[in-house]
Amino acid sequence: MERDVVLKADKVCKIYGANRAEAERMMAAGHTKEEVQKKTGATVALWDVSFEVNRGEVFAIIGLSGSGKSTIIRCFNQLLRPTSGHVYVEGRAVDSMSKKELLELRRHKVSMVFQNFGLFTHRSVLENVAYGLEVRGLSKTECAERAMEFIDMVGLKGWEQSPIHSLSGGMKQRVGIARALTSDPEVLLMDEPFSALDPLVRSEMQFELLKIQRKLGKTILFITHDMNEAFKLGDRVAIMRDAKIVQIDTPEGMTTNPADDYVRQFIGSADKTQVFTAQQVMIGHVCLVQEKDNPSNALRQMQREGFSSAYVVDNRMRLLGVVTAESAVEARQKSRPLAEYIERDVISVPPDKLAGDIIPLTVGARFPVAVVEEDGTLLGIITKAALLSCVS
Repeated sequence: MERDVVLKADKVCKIYGANRAEAERMMAAGHTKEEVQKKTGATVALWDVSFEVNRGEVFAIIGLSGSGKSTIIRCFNQLLRPTSGHVYVEGRAVDSMSKKELLELRRHKVSMVFQNFGLFTHRSVLENVAYGLEVRGLSKTECAERAMEFIDMVGLKGWEQSPIHSLSGGMKQRVGIARALTSDPEVLLMDEPFSALDPLVRSEMQFELLKIQRKLGKTILFITHDMNEAFKLGDRVAIMRDAKIVQIDTPEGMTTNPADDYVRQFIGSADKTQVFTAQQVMIGHVCLVQEKDNPSNALRQMQREGFSSAYVVDNRMRLLGVVTAESAVEARQKSRPLAEYIERDVISVPPDKLAGDIIPLTVGARFPVAVVEEDGTLLGIITKAALLSCVS
């Protein structure tokens, strides 16, 4: 299946200072940005940065201060112009756009959410969210109706007439996200949008963004310095160091196959339970029986598979419950149907649920957690041992 690339960076370099030609020569020869700055006085913010972001993908870029992550995101709406190389939005080079085309890009295609909220303090919540629509010339009624739709989506209904100064940090960031979404852009550029928030509010905002993304499916370029945040939000993650990209991979791939010691050290403190999903830690080998089976057949199946219990499914592999070997023995002794002994209150989770959210469910649980599709189809089970290995 051909990928639908929305954003592309192609060999992008950004160098500040007068002696850029010498800086480029030294970087091409393998010198570090520190060596370049010491000799030429030029600052290398980006060097040979290339990546692609697919439609509907959250692409997270992570790095320490000065790594270049905020510089590259600003190239996509031409807040910064690359020294060399190009950035593209839906195949069009942003740096070759006219002023009119760039204005249209910012109004209709690409919206940015800033770390410091970037709100108008003299406007209400509603007036802030509706601002982009006003600029486009929509009527006051249209602006208000559409703005209210997104105010509701980000959980601020009832606050629309409130002044910005009366809001908490998390609420201000919700306003910023609503304002960015109101113009219905294809792309959201998010430059460390949650870094100024306290940990609890930050976690809430991450959850809100995931909810919005599931509903709207925007293409998001997300900048962060927090590895857990990158792994939680990003479909793919790029790690930057000293103006260069070191590795691009999925959170799972980066965790299991770090490109070098720097990446390994960088992600060493990441919470793996916020990386791996139920489908990735589950065991596919499960002892299965059907509700219509007789107790003797169920016992033979458990013995053959080496399990002391079996998961009961219907003829379409939908989970019905669990039956233990002891219950099957009792059913056989009393000549009762196996269906009477099925324990139907079995903990189940969807395949995309994070391991960290599953751990509390296992406390006191009699059976491994079942992983099921939306229609109830059983995919596998998650044992406490599998979860412990994920944590370690």
